[in-house]
Amino acid sequence: MREAVETGIPAPKSPLEWAVRADGVLYTALIATNPDGSQETGDITVQTTRTLDNLRIVLDAAGGGMADVTQVLIYLIDGADAAAMNEVYRTYFEQPYPNRATVVVAALLVPGANIEIVVQAHIGTPGV
Repeated sequence: MREAVETGIPAPKSPLEWAVRADGVLYTALIATNPDGSQETGDITVQTTRTLDNLRIVLDAAGGGMADVTQVLIYLIDGADAAAMNEVYRTYFEQPYPNRATVVVAALLVPGANIEIVVQAHIGTPGV
């Protein structure tokens, strides 16, 4: 059964949860939402940092940590931002790194958003 994870990150206006858990797997998709609910519009380094900080908040709320992340999908609106994003990304994860794909898209739904990160993490044992 799917359950929402209360993250403390201000609720989005869209019909979605920041994170849900089912059978020990956490699913989340995050952007650079600031603690006050506004969208961070700084450069890719600032937006990547804010988004990965939000990931830490979600993982903590779900009882896990960065080491529980198994797969990451990153959406960038500018492929030229990949190198700077990777510099920030590698400070949040240790080897062995999660499986990952990075995709360049024309735009993201939230104005000013230059990155969206989708994550799956295995936290705890299913059914426990």
